[in-house]
Amino acid sequence: MVVVCLMLAVMLAVGVYVMVVWPLTFWDLTDTGLEKYGSWVKTVLWSLFAGGSLAGYWCVSGAAFKQKSAQRGAGASTRGGNRTRR
Repeated sequence: MVVVCLMLAVMLAVGVYVMVVWPLTFWDLTDTGLEKYGSWVKTVLWSLFAGGSLAGYWCVSGAAFKQKSAQRGAGASTRGGNRTRR
């Protein structure tokens, strides 16, 4: 319940900021001349989106963690071996 209330409070604060403060700052980058980089920016943004989607799918599918569990299994077989204290 606390997490939901905190998330709603953050969303409310961001919403108020976007509707009230942001338009008053005039920070919209209209006179910067960045139009010539538009095609590169689109390519970079789509590549970033695709890479993030693939990385998220890789982690959620469990493929990112399969190799670690195989290494743990190999280390577990040596536990029953010769134990000496130094």
